[in-house]
Amino acid sequence: MISISELDLHDFQQKIDASVQLDPMDALDVTWHYPSAIAQGYLRWIDLRDGMTLEICDMRLKKQLLIYRAETPIDFVQFHFHLWGKHEDGQTMMGDREFNIRGSGLRLKDVLDAPEQRALEVTLFMSSELLRSFVRDESGQLPEMFQHLIRPVEQQSYARVGKLNPAIERVLWEILRCPFQGWHKRMFLEGKALEFVSLVLEQEQAIHGSLPVTKRMQAGTRDRLYYARELLLQNLHQPLTLEQLAQQAQLNESTLKKGFKQEFGMTVFDYLLEYRLEQARQMLERGTMQVSEAMMAVGLRNRSYFATAFRKKFGQNPKQYQQQFDDL
Repeated sequence: MISISELDLHDFQQKIDASVQLDPMDALDVTWHYPSAIAQGYLRWIDLRDGMTLEICDMRLKKQLLIYRAETPIDFVQFHFHLWGKHEDGQTMMGDREFNIRGSGLRLKDVLDAPEQRALEVTLFMSSELLRSFVRDESGQLPEMFQHLIRPVEQQSYARVGKLNPAIERVLWEILRCPFQGWHKRMFLEGKALEFVSLVLEQEQAIHGSLPVTKRMQAGTRDRLYYARELLLQNLHQPLTLEQLAQQAQLNESTLKKGFKQEFGMTVFDYLLEYRLEQARQMLERGTMQVSEAMMAVGLRNRSYFATAFRKKFGQNPKQYQQQFDDL
């Protein structure tokens, strides 16, 4: 176990700073490498614009890490995404394929606890004023449904953990595979960052929405929609029909179709296909399966259909995609 107190953080930061690497084509893109005694991997910061910084963390922790953090006022909103990795603190507990949105305000004294693991994370830090400029209403005020995200520094900050959906996960992988350099890279990454911010804020709007109560989705309905999603993903090899899914989730078909698209941003069928393709992509990237095996593992049987859908989503057919990782 590695334990780092607030007093140790200065020394820890100095060790990281000693490993700094600047992108030769972009002085606003900086990479640090973790001390070898703690982890193998890197932390990358990209300043996209004033008040908007993207962080990418790819590391393998060698031991459990505890960081003791003091009470701290925070003047930014954090959008934190885990593709892999787990950690918990005083407000949240996050695992693989989850995200955390944390508002501005007061972060209470706590301990960040991360186990020995491989972690791949993407985080956006957005200043309160920049977020306000995007979501303000016609009178320039912060809408009621987003007021919990921007709190005064003497009030505890808001935090919520959610599951990554295929739409958010797609954007994260596009960020990690950004093919551009310099200003083109920063413009691309800013656009993608704003895309996942909008997807998360859509969820916040659904939860804290300012629609009349009669038009809000009832909490029970939302719970059943999430249960329907679980059923959908648990039956990859024998997918339920819409009728079966609605019956098991205790919804009528119309509510299932409309509510699912409202909550998850796509139809039931599109969500299932996105999930299957993303799972297959990860299998091919790890090199644990051949193309046909990955296809079968996610419940698909038609190789031509799989190849066409994969190419449409990722820009390459499955075999080409796998070969680029075989060469590494």
